[in-house]
Amino acid sequence: MESGGLRRAYGGVFAEIDAGDLGPAPAGQLSAEQIVAHLVANDELMIQATQALLAGAPFAYYELEEDVHRPQLDALVAEQGGLRGLTAVLHDTSDRLCALVDQLGLAADTPVETHLREGFDLRVDEPLPWSRTLDLHARVHLPKHQAQLHLLRT
Repeated sequence: MESGGLRRAYGGVFAEIDAGDLGPAPAGQLSAEQIVAHLVANDELMIQATQALLAGAPFAYYELEEDVHRPQLDALVAEQGGLRGLTAVLHDTSDRLCALVDQLGLAADTPVETHLREGFDLRVDEPLPWSRTLDLHARVHLPKHQAQLHLLRT
């Protein structure tokens, strides 16, 4: 497995962040800082699962729910000093994840118990080959948050 599509999807997210002029979020929506913090937290979970597979685990677990991280997101925003710091961390986590993905080889077909809940458009509650979960991340999850960032442009 290679990380080209994943790197391109992250590139789209970074392009939205770099374009600037991100305003406040509508009531009930994530702010730009919270979106980036969410992606950092998600990357860390995906890195853990990928490392487990690379270590030879026959099975791994990955769970991301849309609201479960809100207090952690706010703490991460404060810890990193806002959007600039979070963006630097996201560059690091996305690079680490992509580098691990490039090493997966046949381990990419290992089933991972996957639980994803993000709005109504991304719901998964079943074991999936890790390559499929990574594909969902690149084709659905990252573009969704890229679009959210775009909508925050003032």
